[in-house]
Amino acid sequence: MRRIGLLGGSFNPAHRGHRRMSLAAIDALGLDELWWLVSPGNPLKPRKGMAPFPARMASARAMARRSRIRVSDFEARAGTRYTVDTIRAIKARYPADRFVWLMGADTVAQFHQWRKWRQLAASVPIAVLSRPGYDGPARAARAMGWLRRFVRPVARARHWTDWSAPAIIFLRLPPDPTSATRLRALDPDWHRRFSERRGAPVTLHKE
Repeated sequence: MRRIGLLGGSFNPAHRGHRRMSLAAIDALGLDELWWLVSPGNPLKPRKGMAPFPARMASARAMARRSRIRVSDFEARAGTRYTVDTIRAIKARYPADRFVWLMGADTVAQFHQWRKWRQLAASVPIAVLSRPGYDGPARAARAMGWLRRFVRPVARARHWTDWSAPAIIFLRLPPDPTSATRLRALDPDWHRRFSERRGAPVTLHKE
């Protein structure tokens, strides 16, 4: 049984904040691996300003190299658009492994807008990754009105495989202010430097 974290996102682009947050989560949760699930298209994000999928995959692979972070195009291959469907497909594909869903504190405010979010929360434990300025609002988010009863103590973070979902934990991670929005503002054409990079995306499979 592998202990695997799942972090979905646009990675537009992937940056050092993603990497630092992920490595800290691997340590806090005692993960064997953490998978970055690069989304072909987030239903809650506008298409304008979204770099091509191959460029976002390439930036994620570059940022994740030489670590226990694995970059995956699973959603593109499986044809899933919503997280609840992605998690169902992953659990069916890897029944022997245990998974925990990771999400930034900045996204908790939108969680009640996700498709079948209660069903999603009931299917896999959730670990919320701290983000500067968002931790307080995350705990006050609309979805937390239902999830609050399922909050687990941070001291038990490495025991998440013993929990029955719904279960949610707020991890205290070293702060990192890096923002993909700011990076795009500084370099709107960032994806062009990845456009010539070829090579198949990392495909996750059982050993």
